Amino acid sequence: MIHFSAAANTKPLRLRRTPRHLAAGETLYHTGEDGLAWRLEQGAVRLDLSGHDGQPAFASLAVAGDILGCETLLFGAYTFSASALTECHLSPWPEGVSAPATGTLLASLAGAQRRAAELVTLRGGQAVDRVLGLIRLLADGAGQVVLPSRQDIAAITDLRCETISRIIKALERQHVLTPIRIDGVHATRSFALLPAG
Repeated sequence: MIHFSAAANTKPLRLRRTPRHLAAGETLYHTGEDGLAWRLEQGAVRLDLSGHDGQPAFASLAVAGDILGCETLLFGAYTFSASALTECHLSPWPEGVSAPATGTLLASLAGAQRRAAELVTLRGGQAVDRVLGLIRLLADGAGQVVLPSRQDIAAITDLRCETISRIIKALERQHVLTPIRIDGVHATRSFALLPAG
């Protein structure tokens, strides 16, 4: 008689090599946990460090195409906490035993380096430019964007939630942002972005 172990199915979800779907606000992993590296196929993820007071402090942003958690391959644990800013689809990375991981990792690192420079500009300057810069960073090729929560936008841009709400309303009045309907997304979070002119 053959006995099958159930151990393979008792692994925590973050250790299973199966694709993941996260709703906005859902946590992918926490600092110090062990787990897999992930390729972000769709959506945006907020990366946080633990602040001096133990509260999460915004550290970086990942967008579609980025690889998250690759530090677990070196250090055995996650350096950041990661949570979905918008609905996300992720797949384990590297994708397979024979998949060439080096090229995708280098491309992801180059993109992350560019984005780090962009994030610096989102933390200073005119408030409207910061918010619009983040919106452009998150918009897809068709100019559609699902905005993170106002609290997340405030943390990323180093502005107050009230300021974020006023700016988004002003961008709507100026027709820079036009509300659109995207299935499964709250009406106040999905927009079409007027192309930069």
